Amino acid sequence: MASHRKLGRPTNERVAMLRNLTTSFLKYGKVHTTEMRAKEVKSIAEKMITLAKRGDLHARRQALEYLLDEGVVAVLFANIAPKYADRNGGYTRILKEGPRRGDAAPMVILELV
Repeated sequence: MASHRKLGRPTNERVAMLRNLTTSFLKYGKVHTTEMRAKEVKSIAEKMITLAKRGDLHARRQALEYLLDEGVVAVLFANIAPKYADRNGGYTRILKEGPRRGDAAPMVILELV
């Protein structure tokens, strides 16, 4: 899953951060983060849900390759994907919270619809 924004980090740190955020987001269904990170995680998470909707073995292995927790992949294929079976995209929403105290970075809540 290629990223378009650099997010002020070297490539390996950025990829690890996005993998961790995506795994946490799919595990808990909601995550508090900055706006730019949320936009990146949103596109990756929607691709993961679309993979899970396919439901075949190859899709499961592709999801296991990116996500860090096998339990999250099981939940993704068993619970999350069937919930969005009749929906063609738009599985997530971003709700703005306001600026973060300290550096005034715009904070948001990324959640499943």
